[in-house]
Amino acid sequence: MTMLSSAPGGASVRGPVTPPPSASVTKRRTQGGVILAVPALVWYLVFMVGPLVAIFVIAALHWPGMLQPVSFAGTGNISTVLDDPVFWDAVQNTAVQLVVAVPLMIVGAYMLGYYVAQKPPGHRVLRYLLFIPGLISTPAKAMVFYAVLSPDGLLNGALDKVGLGSLTDAWLASPSTALASLILLDVWSGIGFTAVLFAARLGSVPDEIGEAAQLDGAGHWRAMWRIHFPVIRDFVGVVTMLQFLWTLFGSAQNVLLLTQGGPGSSSTTLSFLVYQKAFIAADLGYSQTVGVVLFLVGLAGLLTIRRVFRQNY
Repeated sequence: MTMLSSAPGGASVRGPVTPPPSASVTKRRTQGGVILAVPALVWYLVFMVGPLVAIFVIAALHWPGMLQPVSFAGTGNISTVLDDPVFWDAVQNTAVQLVVAVPLMIVGAYMLGYYVAQKPPGHRVLRYLLFIPGLISTPAKAMVFYAVLSPDGLLNGALDKVGLGSLTDAWLASPSTALASLILLDVWSGIGFTAVLFAARLGSVPDEIGEAAQLDGAGHWRAMWRIHFPVIRDFVGVVTMLQFLWTLFGSAQNVLLLTQGGPGSSSTTLSFLVYQKAFIAADLGYSQTVGVVLFLVGLAGLLTIRRVFRQNY
């Protein structure tokens, strides 16, 4: 197909025009895209939707172990869970963990990230130092905290040295401090990595915004919370979601390595209770009923965080 075009001097020149793709070509392209998406769709259905459906199915079964006969329990597991005081202890411990650890982590990480984003002397080295806890495996971090908080550990030794021996305690074995020790580990593990993420995002904020704030007489505190925070509000929401999920679902490994949920149930969390009932007590129906509770709590938390941190413009 050709068309007329004007050339210098007023002469008309015929040039080729690419015809639009035919309906058959468009259809083949669409079919090709669908075919390429099939493996990813299968993977998502098998490994994402499948386990989620399995949680709800197993929660309705009486299943006393992997090789034991299975029977339908209906709502029996729900009644068992709700009547169990250990479950309510786990709910309380998880709520305290989320309410304390996540805000401390996000606020502290944002302030550290803002400081690093100002590029103080040695800021590159500081970025690496903040990232170190994220490079250490969970068992190694647990061993570090055990060495610090054990009855003959570094913390009690330091208190004895400075004449505060009366304050020493078995931090991981005391009902009043075991959960606080786990929360401290959660904050220490996540605050540095999160600060590096905030620093990277704050580094992409135009310099003109900070310069305008300085001309208006805004100090660092006001610029941090009244100028920069609203700009990256959506990113703060994303990071808060990630840390919320990590704290909610990932606390089981620290509990398993340090306290085993004790003393009693003083440091038992919902995620550890899922593990304990499934692999120690061999009560899969109870375990997955708690798993359903975890899923609902996580979903409600994500929706709440998204609503709180959504942009207002």
